[in-house]
Order: sequence, then structure tokens, then C-alpha cells
Amino acid sequence: MKETEPVFAQMAAQPADRHLANTHEVINQPAALVDYNLYTTDLALSEAVTLQGGASAASSLAAFGALLGSAEFIALGEQANRYQPELDTHDRFGHRVDLVRFHPAYHELMATSLAAGMHASPWTNPGPGAHVARAAKFLMMSQVEAGHCCPITMTFAALPALRHQPDLATLWEARITASGYDPRNVPATEKAALTIGMAMTEKQGGSDVRANTTRAFPLGIEGPGQAYELVGHKFFVSAPMCDAFLTLAHTARGLTCFFLPRWRPDGSKNPMQIQRLKRKMGNASNASCETELRGALAWMVGGEGRGVRTIIDMVAMTRFDCLVGSSGGIRAATVQALHHCRQRSAFGRRLVDQTLMQNVLADLTLESEAATALSLRMARALDNGHNEGEALLMRLGTGLGKYWVCKRMTQHVAEAMECIGGSGVMEDSPMPRLFRESPVNAIWEGSGNIQCLDMLRAMHKTPAVIDAYFTEVERARGGNAALDVHVSALKDAMLELGDPEYVARDIADRLALGLQASLLVRHAPAWVADAFCASRLARKGHGQYGSLARGTDCERIIARGMPHDGGLASS
Repeated sequence: MKETEPVFAQMAAQPADRHLANTHEVINQPAALVDYNLYTTDLALSEAVTLQGGASAASSLAAFGALLGSAEFIALGEQANRYQPELDTHDRFGHRVDLVRFHPAYHELMATSLAAGMHASPWTNPGPGAHVARAAKFLMMSQVEAGHCCPITMTFAALPALRHQPDLATLWEARITASGYDPRNVPATEKAALTIGMAMTEKQGGSDVRANTTRAFPLGIEGPGQAYELVGHKFFVSAPMCDAFLTLAHTARGLTCFFLPRWRPDGSKNPMQIQRLKRKMGNASNASCETELRGALAWMVGGEGRGVRTIIDMVAMTRFDCLVGSSGGIRAATVQALHHCRQRSAFGRRLVDQTLMQNVLADLTLESEAATALSLRMARALDNGHNEGEALLMRLGTGLGKYWVCKRMTQHVAEAMECIGGSGVMEDSPMPRLFRESPVNAIWEGSGNIQCLDMLRAMHKTPAVIDAYFTEVERARGGNAALDVHVSALKDAMLELGDPEYVARDIADRLALGLQASLLVRHAPAWVADAFCASRLARKGHGQYGSLARGTDCERIIARGMPHDGGLASS
């Protein structure tokens, strides 16, 4: 024992972790992007809000942006997606309950969004900038957690459709627009605040709702506002925990819209029975389900046989939110890439200082600004829907925006993830969730082909929508030569469409890009607008991100899009 004592003494004299605990120091790893203001650090958004008539909401938007950017609130989005909804079809006694259980984080997200008026503020407080301010909130919230935005959208969109039936609107509107949140699985009569979902799609039809087979049977007097029983199967029900749903079913006179509550007026459970929750690649925090309607009580909304025409007002709003939500997703991916590259070094230099990476980051920033500009411009058109020109622009522009921006999000997130590298594909990073979310809005509320066909239908039935479009983009005439050439070529193309359906995507692409470019030329700094036009309008072929022309002021564009102070010098 005495022979080993000098050895032990030598070991005791050395640091305990000399060979064991500390193999390396963690360096060159960016800090998490938290505790920043989603509004004040997003110059494209804050400027667009002012330009499009929402300046009076700037202080409330700044406060909302600070809340959403806090570490605590960002964590709610992660938790709501990690702990996904669960379904109880029956209670332990065998009673049918159709209860969807959510993590508390989901409920906190819902309560925050409803308190902020994201479900109703333009209806309860209409006026200049109402839709613009609401869209800004939706764009910011979508960056934190997109799944719970589905029932928020549905509730927001339901009211224009429900107002086709004034007697029903009178009974339900005050509670639909209330700012509270009550997630209890109890009859609507026991609640002061309600949420609304949508139950349209059937497995055999998909977007072709006229192929639906659900039937409606009158309980007495037939016609608008009257009670019916619905029998059928709905393959995608959005947000089944909502208190009521707008749905479509066939009467003797064709496809008709109905208002379907989860509970009957007598307090009994309406036989709208959830079969299973959908297992989705994205939008995981939110529940979607398959549902059997087994004589479920519902009331007719709007004219019999005019279900599509009645529901179209709801669909217009949900498509608008798809546009805004994907703009938010694009911004979220952009700031994650910018934030990472500002702090990460490789080959002796920060990534943000390396020329090729600057080209990519500036390109991502341009895409984000263009998406935001288009979203807020359509919000202003909504605010001014009483103006014929604005209503026509909204009719065409919303579908174009939904088609283009939602499609761009997937490639955009993938490129931002590549900027981050291997860490970007790890599940403890926000990027995989963003990527899984990225195709959702492109598919929901009508996929790309549906949007393009709707564009053709609008141009055929209401040719004035094209006049409204060119009136809008021509406001930028003379501001950028590439845009002027693009618009002139578009006009020529519209005169020689040939088989319009075959070329619908090409036309939609060019219309959407022309509208985005026009907005940037008129409202963004020249070095932003010129870079966008040169890379999107004047370029031959389909370049990847990072193909900006020589002479582009990439550093300045990057600084404009950067979260926090936007400075390139800080790390």
C-alpha cells in the first residue's frame, strides 16, 4: 500500500478532469435564436404594414412580436409539436365523447392567438388597416407554430360564409368572434367563446367536392336555415375539437352548405363520430381526422344547391391565410439561416462574410421580402373590398399568391437548412419542423393545379380581373427595365394563350412574379427591387438560390433581413 501512495499523491495534485471529463471546449456554435422581436427586426414586414395602411397598429404589433420572440413562447411551439394530439373516442364508462387531448402548450398558443384577435379582429373592428394588422400577426405567429393556426384560420374564415344565413349568424356570431378560449368538450350553449372548423373533403373526391356523396335529409320544413340530418363520411376534417363546422352535403337540389355543431341543442352528443386522427408529416400539433356523420344535426346555410358558391367566401379567406402563413414560414427559415451564418465560421471566416454564402443568403432574403410584400398587399385589398378594383385584384391575386408563395416555401426551407448544414437536419433544431410544414399550405385549400384552374376560371368569367392586375403592376412602370419588359411580354402572352389549361402554371408563375416585382420596385429600396427583378425576371432558365447577378449589394440585403440589430459586424 505504501508503494502506491506517491502515485496517488501525484494524481491528486493534477486537475481531476485532465484526461476524462473535458475533452474539448464548445466553440464556433451559434446560440439559439430567441428573445428577439419578430416585428421590429423584420424591416420588410414593419415597412409593409405602414405602406398598406396598418400604421396605427404598429405599437401593438411590436408588443406582439416581442412576446412571440421570447424564449418561453418559442418553446411552446416546440412542445406542442413534440407532444401531439391524442383521441379518446369513449370515456371509461363507454359513453361516446370524441375527445381530442392536447398538450398545455397548444392551449396556450390558442389562447394567445384568440386574445390577439387573429380569428376575428377585422370582423369585430373593421376599418382601415384591420386586415393588414391581422395578417401581420398571423405571419409572425406562423413563424413560431403553424399547426394551431389552422383552427384560427377556420374560425376567421367561417364568418363570411355563415353570414349567408343571417338567422344563424345572429345566434352564433358573438361567440365566434369573442376573444376568449374555452377548450372544453361541452355543448356550445355552455361556452362564451367558440371555434369553427371545416369538414369538406371526402376520400373519393378530394378537391372535387361535387363528387361528395354525403346526403342531407330534412327534418321538417326544407330550405335555408332549416334543420337536416347528414349521413356520410368526411376524410379530412380540420380541427375536430372545434365547436361547429361548415360542411357540404347533397340535398335533392344538389350540393349545399350546412352548419354542423358538435353537440345538439338538448345537450346530447351530435353523431359526428371521429374514426381516427390523421398522421401528418407536418402540422403535427393540430388535429385532423376522419369522421362519420350518422344522422348528424345541421342547419342549411345559403341557397339549396348553392353550396360551392356559399362556401367560396370561406375558401377565399383560408387561401389568403395559406399565403400569409407560408410567407411566415419563409421568413422563419430565412432568419434561422442568417442568424446561424452570422455566428458560424469556416475556413477562417464567418459564413456571412463569404462571397458565395452571401449570394445565397441575400437571395433567401429577397424571396422572403417579396412574399411578405405580396401578403400585405392582398391584406390591403381585403380592407378595401368595397372598391371594385381592389376586389378584382383580391380575386386574382390571392390565388396567385397562394399558388406561388406556398410552393416556394419548400425549396426555400431546404436551402436555408443547407446553409446551416448538418445541425439543420437535427430534430432538436427548428428546421425539420419547418421543412415538414412547408408543403402543407401548398396542398390545403386547393393544390397548385386547383389554384391555376381557378385563375383561368376567374379570367374567363370576370375578364376585368386581368385589367385590375395590369393596373396594379403598371404603377411601377419605368421603375425597372426588366419589369417593364416582363409586363409587356405578359400582355402579349395573355392574347395568345392557345390551350390555356396547358400553360396555366407558366402564366401563374409570371403573373405572381410580376406582382411581387411591382411591389418591390414601388416600395422597397432600389438595391432590393433591382436584385429581385434581375434574378427573377431577367435571368434565363431556372437558377437555384445563390444565382444573383454580379453587382448585387448582398451585404446590404443581408443586413436588412437580419434578426436582432441587423448588423454584420456583431456575432
